[in-house]
Amino acid sequence: MNGVFLDMRLRNFSVSLILVLLAVSAFAETERGIMVREANLFVSPDASSQKLGTVGRGREIAVMEKSHDWIKVFANVDRELSVTGWILDKGAVRPNTPNGDKILFGEAVDSEAQASQRHGRKGADQDALRLYERTAEYFPTSPLAGEALWRGADIRWQLDKSDVRNRPSAKERDPLLHGQIDEEHMKQVQKKFPNTKWADMAAFSRLDNKLCGEWQGLPKCPENESEMYEKYVREHPQSPKAGEALYEAAWRQGALVDIYKERHEDAKAATALQKSTAICQSIITQYAQLPGDWAARAQRLAYLLEQKIPIYGTRID
Repeated sequence: MNGVFLDMRLRNFSVSLILVLLAVSAFAETERGIMVREANLFVSPDASSQKLGTVGRGREIAVMEKSHDWIKVFANVDRELSVTGWILDKGAVRPNTPNGDKILFGEAVDSEAQASQRHGRKGADQDALRLYERTAEYFPTSPLAGEALWRGADIRWQLDKSDVRNRPSAKERDPLLHGQIDEEHMKQVQKKFPNTKWADMAAFSRLDNKLCGEWQGLPKCPENESEMYEKYVREHPQSPKAGEALYEAAWRQGALVDIYKERHEDAKAATALQKSTAICQSIITQYAQLPGDWAARAQRLAYLLEQKIPIYGTRID
């Protein structure tokens, strides 16, 4: 009996697996699209029929049937729920939509701008994230694909970073002891668009996971972090983040001046002062004519060092 029961279970499993595979195959061959507007989902192609839900911006649909100005779709309405219903056939960008990459990217930019506004649209950050990622997925050869994938990954990164930094473990000095930001999407940017500024920027973001929490007045963290940022610049000299990385290195060397002085290690303090000043001068020379404020910030840091104004800690002269 057990053998018969097991055989029946295996057959049922096989049938279920075949049905799932057929459904997946059918979905893959179906016309697909990405919404750039919110669309009401109805039971039938009639706005007076029962409403099933709302398909939001950046949500994917699969077109199953058409009826005049309506399309029957299998649509993602949230992260865990997909529904079949009818929507008006407008605002769904397909792979063959003229300038579809620009349309999706533009909607993503607009959603990101909404997210940054004080009274912006609720959930706009998630809308932007989906739209950027779908731009890269649907139009992988578009000149916008690399930037879209990066911007989507960056939104994910900033959201995860905020969550990690608000945990009690974020204060741990050792970076291995506090939460790590998920690097998978940044790695995808580096893998799919190597040797581009988007890959350089993804590599810069990943440095966040190597930063200490609170230094606790000890020199090890700023020493390691300063070298980490300098190494980044050596490996990514053309990166848009190179100026920022150099400034981070210079600031940490400036902080080391104060830390070493507190520890009465005057020789090390003098070396850190010299190194921080040299990096500041390098930033001022290389980045004065480039976009960004790093040259001005380096000029300020160099002034503070020259005036012996504390960079790190709460001491006031």
